[in-house]
Amino acid sequence: MTVMTVDEVVGELRDGMTVGVGGWGSRRKPMALVRAVCRARLRDLTVVSYGGPDVGLLIAAGCLRRLVTGFVSLDSIALEPHFCRARQEGRIELTEYDEGMLYWGLLAAANRLPFLPIRAGLGSDVMRVNPQIKTIRSPYADKSDLVAMPALTLDAALVHLNRADAHGNGRYLGPDPYFDDLFCLAARRRYLSCERLVGTAELMDSGPPQGLLLNRMMVDGVVETPNGAHFTSCAPDYDRDEAFQREYAAAAASPDGWERFRSAYLDGDERSYQKAVAAR
Repeated sequence: MTVMTVDEVVGELRDGMTVGVGGWGSRRKPMALVRAVCRARLRDLTVVSYGGPDVGLLIAAGCLRRLVTGFVSLDSIALEPHFCRARQEGRIELTEYDEGMLYWGLLAAANRLPFLPIRAGLGSDVMRVNPQIKTIRSPYADKSDLVAMPALTLDAALVHLNRADAHGNGRYLGPDPYFDDLFCLAARRRYLSCERLVGTAELMDSGPPQGLLLNRMMVDGVVETPNGAHFTSCAPDYDRDEAFQREYAAAAASPDGWERFRSAYLDGDERSYQKAVAAR
């Protein structure tokens, strides 16, 4: 396990990879790492995500070829604008699952299984739009038909937590772990960004044992990125920046608006981004 910078993390990623992005919608996304991927201009990525602005930024930067998701939302703004336009224009491929199926696919990959059976998806259009998904009949007395959800194996996972130590142990302090642990367990390479690097003793003492979501065996690199989930929330450290999110969504409505937004916030490095955000 290595303490890294955001650029060193992205230096280990390659075009065409399948990358999982943790968090949920516009909550606790590893946005500093996502912005670094955009700056590096990686291409043809398959992204697995409970999608939010991570998906939107990667689309806007031309990094994303295929998306595997259960939804793409900004939470307080229902639909992610870059995602909507890309789908309307046919610029990205989409594999859309039920949210539970996505979870089950990560769980299968985390347990090194080719698939796991699940009832979610049966009788819905999920099966129609994903004809590659097979069903399986229970070998037990019930003989019920189940969806055989394939494993979602990742080349790399990017996640963000509130605190971590230099060994790669990580803690969330908010109300929800989301599925960041499964993203890491499903991936060959795992990168954790955090609000603050602390000593192991402080990490252990800063909350209950169940808040220690990641351990050093699940992480290959850790990065300290204060405000690194911005503009998504990272409770309890900070809430979602609703004013900035509205600015982001409004800018996405036109090429000129997006060019101004990109120039103001995204053309520089992460330090420049944080400085521009603070100066608003």
